[in-house]
Amino acid sequence: MSCSTFSADMTSGKVRFSRTLTVDEYLAESNVLFYLSDALIQLLEHKEEYTNFGIIRFSSVKNSNHILFREFNYIKATPHNRASFIRVFWRCYRQIGKSGDLLSISEYSSLLQLLCPDFPMGIVKSAARIVLMDDGSDFLMSFSDFLYAFQLQFYYQEFLDSLLVIYQDLLAGKGPNTVIVPTSNSVEQLPCLGTEGNKKEQDTEVEASTLVECIDGLIDRIKNSHPPSSCLQEALEENCKVSYNSFLMTLAKNEFINQTIGALPSKTEVLNDPEMDQELDKLIAQISVSPSSNSSSSAVGMLKEVQRKASPRRNIHHRRKMEVESDGSTEETDSSEN
Repeated sequence: MSCSTFSADMTSGKVRFSRTLTVDEYLAESNVLFYLSDALIQLLEHKEEYTNFGIIRFSSVKNSNHILFREFNYIKATPHNRASFIRVFWRCYRQIGKSGDLLSISEYSSLLQLLCPDFPMGIVKSAARIVLMDDGSDFLMSFSDFLYAFQLQFYYQEFLDSLLVIYQDLLAGKGPNTVIVPTSNSVEQLPCLGTEGNKKEQDTEVEASTLVECIDGLIDRIKNSHPPSSCLQEALEENCKVSYNSFLMTLAKNEFINQTIGALPSKTEVLNDPEMDQELDKLIAQISVSPSSNSSSSAVGMLKEVQRKASPRRNIHHRRKMEVESDGSTEETDSSEN
């Protein structure tokens, strides 16, 4: 049985008509069964909490709040979950960009793990490599640069893993027809491209036309999400030869790819979030008029300070120091600021 269906865009709330799908195709593309299954599992595992406080509404999925503090396997399970996590990461830490702070790979990893405790460091390092063009873990990055590189790496992770293997094969002199699509294990074993002992930049470039041919074949073979083909081709047409990291940096800056994912505003508007600002203003107003707190004025001042500057640098180092001291360790913790 088939039917003409329409779908709702989770990020914009818009309804758009789609092609005619069978019931099974619609269920597969919309991930409805995935969310129903997860809801039942959560209900069974937390039955007592839901009995006392009520069942969480499915509106949390539409509002992108359903991924908070969930395990990584759940966050990466659907394109909507990935886009939701990217959006929540931006909204939670937007003030870092406003304050102009530059953070390291380990600090961005700590911020991500506050939202998802088992978020893997490997994805953070891959995103940082796009920005830094190498694996220098001591270098610092702006929030905006890291955010859009992270969006590209996380949302299209499987596609980029396959692309990396193709790139390595081309560097090794293999032809397009010998390229093998990798498993997750094979990607983890690949050598890093930008380490100090590797070849110079000009020796790590491949023919753009050959890479285009390989990407076309990859898109035909895989079922994972990938950037629009027009954006991939446009990025490769700019130069005769291209390196992997520079190619990904071009994609990370592509506004059409950003719009396709639908999680972030344009880069010129990335520090603006009127909706969140209004929520913070309401919270400050509620605290300032609350008769139940004798310290409301100090609380308001603290919230305003958070709005002004929300750098996690001191907090992260301070937390690390406290954890070391609580373990009884005598190892020193670096808490200095640049």
